Amino acid sequence: MTPAGADAARFAADLIRIDTTNRGGGDARERPAAEYVAARLGEAGLEPVLLESAPGRANVVARIGGAGVGADGAGVGALLLHGHLDVVPADPADWSVHPFSGEIRDGVLWGRGAVDMKNADAVLIALAAEWARSGRRPQRDIVLAFTADEEDTAAFGAQWLVERYPELFEGCTEAIGESGAFTFHAGAGQRLYPIASAERGTAWLKLTARGRAGHGSKPNHANAVTRLAEAVTRIGAYRWPVRLIPTVRAAVEAIAAAGGTRLPDGALDGALGAEELLGLLGPAGALVAGTVRNSANPTMLAAGYKINVIPREAVGYVDGRVLPGFSDEFRATLDELTGQDVTWEYAHEERPLEAPLAAPVMDRMARALLAEDPGSVVVPYCMSGGTDAKQFSRLGMTCYGFTPLVLPEGYDYYAMFHGTDERIPLSALEASVRIMDRFLTAPQVDPEIF
Repeated sequence: MTPAGADAARFAADLIRIDTTNRGGGDARERPAAEYVAARLGEAGLEPVLLESAPGRANVVARIGGAGVGADGAGVGALLLHGHLDVVPADPADWSVHPFSGEIRDGVLWGRGAVDMKNADAVLIALAAEWARSGRRPQRDIVLAFTADEEDTAAFGAQWLVERYPELFEGCTEAIGESGAFTFHAGAGQRLYPIASAERGTAWLKLTARGRAGHGSKPNHANAVTRLAEAVTRIGAYRWPVRLIPTVRAAVEAIAAAGGTRLPDGALDGALGAEELLGLLGPAGALVAGTVRNSANPTMLAAGYKINVIPREAVGYVDGRVLPGFSDEFRATLDELTGQDVTWEYAHEERPLEAPLAAPVMDRMARALLAEDPGSVVVPYCMSGGTDAKQFSRLGMTCYGFTPLVLPEGYDYYAMFHGTDERIPLSALEASVRIMDRFLTAPQVDPEIF
C-alpha cells in the first residue's frame, strides 16, 4: 500500500476500536474519537479546534489553506468536507468478529463504522497527512469537520456547530459528505457510481390515540390501542404515489441509458407504477427504489401498563421521509391516514435537500472517479435517508454526497449500512484516498470547472 493508503487503514481501524455508539436521546460519547482525530490532524501540521457541546459530545474542525486562485485569478470559495464520529449500536452476539475490534482479515477491515463512516473520516485524515508530507495543497481552502450525533438528531454535532460557531465555516460555498460514489455492480460488467445531489427530508412522527380507559373484560368501542393499531396499519399499508424529483428523474434516465434500456413514452410522467419503472432498470433499480416517493414506516408502539386494563392513551412512532417539494402532500396524507381519533406531531423534522446537477463540483467529482475506474458510468443519486448536510445547508452551502469507494463485485455495500459484519476492503480505502486527492488537488483543465 502507499503511505497514504496505509494511513487510512490504520486510522480507520483505530477509530473503529473507539466505541462511539449513539443510542439516541443524548446517550453517546464521541470525545475519545474526537481527541484521536485532533491529534492526527495536529501531527499533519494543522490547528484543529475541539468543541464539546455537552460532556463527552465532541466535534473537531480544522482548515487547510488552498492555492486559493481560480482560472481568472480571483479567489475561490472554500469547500467543507464533513464526516461523523458516532455509530449506531452493534450487538457482538450477532457479529462474526467483535464490532469494535477493528480487525483486519484477508485484506478487509471489520467493525462498526467500517462503512458508516469511520472509513471516510480516516481517508480525510490520511489526505491531510499526505499533503503535509508532500508539501502539496488542495486547489481551494478546505474545512474539515468531524461531528458528533449524526446518527440521532445532530443536536450535539452539526446543528450545534452551525448555530454556535458559523464563523468556522466562513467562505464555504459547497459541502461534501456521505454517502455517494461507491461502486454499484449492475451486471454484465457494468459499474455505476452514484454521486448524491439530493436527500429526502426527515419526518419522525409521534402518533397519539386517546380513548376511554376501562376493564379489559368489558366491551370498549373507544379503545385507544385499537385506534392506534388501525391508524398504524393504514400508514404501513399505504402506497405513496410516484414523485420523481429532478435528481431521481436524471438518475433513472442515466441508469436506463447505461443499461441500453429504452424507457417507454411517459414512463417518467406517471405512465408506469413504481414497480414497473424499477423493473426496467434491473438490479440498478435499487439505487432509486427508496426515493421515487415519500415514505412512512411504523417503527415503535407503546401502550398500557397491565394486561386487564384498557389504557386511556396509546402512542406510536413512524419514520417518515419526504422528497424535496412534497412536504405539503406528506402532511395532508398523514392527516387522512391517522383519522379523527389519532393525532400526530413531528418528533423530529429536518429539511429535504436538492443541489444542482449541472455544477462544476459535480463534473470534477465525476472526472476523479472515471480516472480511477475507466469504463464505469457516473449517475445522479438521491439518498433515501439524511445526513449532516441538512445542517450545513443552513449556512447557504450546496451539499453533495461523495465518499468514493471502488468495491469488488459481490460486495453488498447497501447491506453494510447499520447491518451486521460491517466491513470494507483495504483496497477500497486506498482507492478512496487517490480519488479524493485527485478531486481536491488536480489542476483545472477547463476555466469553468472548479
